[in-house]
Amino acid sequence: MMSSDFSIFRVGISFIMMCIFHKSTEDSVPELSPQKYFSTLQPGKASLAYFCQADSPSTSVLLEELNEAAKPLQDYGISVAKVNCVKEETSKYCGKEKDLMKAYLFRGNILLREFPTDTLFDVNAIVAHVLFALLFNEVKYITTLEDLQNIENALKGKANMVFSYVRAIGTPEHRAVMEAAFVYGTTYQFVLTTEMALLESIGSENIELAHLYFFHCNLVSDLTQQCRRTRMEQSLTTLNIHLFVKTMKAPLLTEVAEDPQQVSTIHLQLGLPLVFIVSQQATYEADRRTAEWVAWRLLGKAGVLLLLRDSLKVNIPQHTNVIFKRAEQEVPVEFLELHDVELIISHVENNNHIEETQEDEDDDMEDPDMDIQDDEVAETVYRDRKRQLPLELTVELTEETFNATVMASDSIVLFYAGWHAVSMAFLQSYIDVAIKLKDTSTMLLTRINCADWSDICTKQNVSEFPIVKMYKKGENPVSYVGMLGTEGLLKFIQLNRISYPVNITLIQEAEKYLSGELYKDLLTYSSVSVLGLFSPTMTTAKEDFTEAGNYLKGCVITGIYSEEDVWILSNKYAATLPALLLARHKEGKIESIPLANTHVQDIVQIITNASLETFPEITVENLPTYLRLQKPLLILFSDGSINPQYTKAILTLMKQKHLDSLIPCWLNLKNTPVGRGILRAYFSPLPPLPLLVLVNLHSGGQVFAFPSNQSITEQNLVLWLKKLEAGLENHITILSAQEWKPPLPAYDFLSMMDAATAPHPSRKEPEYTKETDVPENDKEQHEDKSAIRKEPIETLRIKHWNKSNWFKETEKSLKNDKEL
Repeated sequence: MMSSDFSIFRVGISFIMMCIFHKSTEDSVPELSPQKYFSTLQPGKASLAYFCQADSPSTSVLLEELNEAAKPLQDYGISVAKVNCVKEETSKYCGKEKDLMKAYLFRGNILLREFPTDTLFDVNAIVAHVLFALLFNEVKYITTLEDLQNIENALKGKANMVFSYVRAIGTPEHRAVMEAAFVYGTTYQFVLTTEMALLESIGSENIELAHLYFFHCNLVSDLTQQCRRTRMEQSLTTLNIHLFVKTMKAPLLTEVAEDPQQVSTIHLQLGLPLVFIVSQQATYEADRRTAEWVAWRLLGKAGVLLLLRDSLKVNIPQHTNVIFKRAEQEVPVEFLELHDVELIISHVENNNHIEETQEDEDDDMEDPDMDIQDDEVAETVYRDRKRQLPLELTVELTEETFNATVMASDSIVLFYAGWHAVSMAFLQSYIDVAIKLKDTSTMLLTRINCADWSDICTKQNVSEFPIVKMYKKGENPVSYVGMLGTEGLLKFIQLNRISYPVNITLIQEAEKYLSGELYKDLLTYSSVSVLGLFSPTMTTAKEDFTEAGNYLKGCVITGIYSEEDVWILSNKYAATLPALLLARHKEGKIESIPLANTHVQDIVQIITNASLETFPEITVENLPTYLRLQKPLLILFSDGSINPQYTKAILTLMKQKHLDSLIPCWLNLKNTPVGRGILRAYFSPLPPLPLLVLVNLHSGGQVFAFPSNQSITEQNLVLWLKKLEAGLENHITILSAQEWKPPLPAYDFLSMMDAATAPHPSRKEPEYTKETDVPENDKEQHEDKSAIRKEPIETLRIKHWNKSNWFKETEKSLKNDKEL
């Protein structure tokens, strides 16, 4: 870990790079001949040499990036030089064409590493690759959870570890980690991975971003005990990592007995606030335990001190038990009365977030140039352009192989265009799905670049990119129209492993189906199973249900039971035939829904609505689904998992039908950070979390807040709701009906979406759509000729909440949807 060579190579590092000729009038590195360059090499010292041939074409971009990298490399003791080759030179670095596409890293006269020059695509990549090669012993690169556990076990009781995940080698985040390792590599063991699956295995959230964790292993004496982990929540920059490591070195808890206004610690110097837990002699032991618990929770976010009231010479308010001091000078301290650890955590995090947001807004004001990569998708694709994807996990199709492939096996086909930014971004998610399904799926994952094979894409009715279609022998092609992400596509593929609706013929099989045993491996993707009950003579009803089940395949698990003994299930579950049995596996309950006089579109609507979670966590992806119900949202905002008592209170009221006219839900600010922006639109300043809010989005835009001084119990909730119905509660704000107009007509995506759905305004769009024409096997090419999908004619009417005089039914409006 702490190599003895570390201090040696910091004296000087040699990095020799082969390149093609470029003439610059502003070179920042000295130009040398090959003979002169090699004569200057000394043991333990180095140079970054760029060998150029006079008769080669120019690569100005590469040379510019190298010149830009010269200064930061010199800061780390890495000198830089450019070597001009001439024809009479005999150096092996000047003459071979194949060597012109490589870079060489030396220490003294010893070759350490070769790099393809296309990996050194910018300053960050150059610095990151050089430091990564030189810090080989200080930074361990791992690919599996077992590797991480082995290193963790070896460090227990000895040293701490800095574990980081970056999306690819050579990124700005990778450079930041390497620069930190250069400074702290002799103090901590640095561990690096680019494996997303490894990050998922340790329970990380939002795995799309780079992560850094500090493992507190030197405190662990029991080898069976896991090292505490503290995640760095800021973005991975050199400065942020430096500040984070500094806070990890600071004392966890400090006892003080002086005026909080005069106290100063390293946390204030690093721009972090201080939290004082006020204690007295009688409760000292309990207060210290609380303070230590708070300190671990706020590690890296604030300093925590135990303030001894009995020894304090200055007076503080009698009921104060927490004092909050901001990092800014001359800002008075806040005296607080908080009786819950979560309230202390929320107060600190909310104030930190406000400060960060203000800094971001200031940065935006300083640089208002809208011409710089205004398309975030294109920017992301550009940033990841050198990321190596394991494309070999999918089969690349051509005009010659397409028909034979999709006819020979059940296939998933991604139609994309290599020049299209969204296509290339989604290709990464598609490959992530291939990684998850490796060696487990019976589906063949394939892809075809429509930029190269436009004819085959036209024949398959592909008019937009990217699009995924599923081909099964003898069935209609199925188009995936869910979220363009890994989880949604994975659900679509997994739920389509079997044909729907499942035909069940035995009572025992039906019971297994309803209990979740029959398809328990699919419950991860669908927590609800639907079973249609019909007598053998109900032909029309069975056909309608079968069509609805086929329409919803990939969204929910559906089955059908139509045997002579169906009355056994009908009696057991008090269902009047024809009926649906809805099994909610998470809640362990089964409910029946009558299907008398219902048609295909009605069944689709019933199943879609019934499949929604009872008390869902609201995310960016599922919010539109719940907004379509046109009911007020009762949202519990939480900074992490919610208190089980709150969940129990809300579920009890739902069972008692008190919340039928609302959509009870909760929002985790850690999983959905945009929730903080929503709260700022409601409150100023932000109150402590958790926070219960009722938003009447579709009728008036009023926002009501549950009293923060009351606990969330069944009794308090019922009383508050009665006051709302009686018009005795005042709203805290009204959401503006002002539209958010796009900067240019070409960016008006909402209008495009409205226009696309205009012929079917009342349809409740299922997440996946099915093509209508079964492919003809005797054609030379497998063609998807379906240009029109079967659409339900209308949806069930949804009742608005109009129990009181301040929630009146109004016209449907998307304006407030956009505001939220």
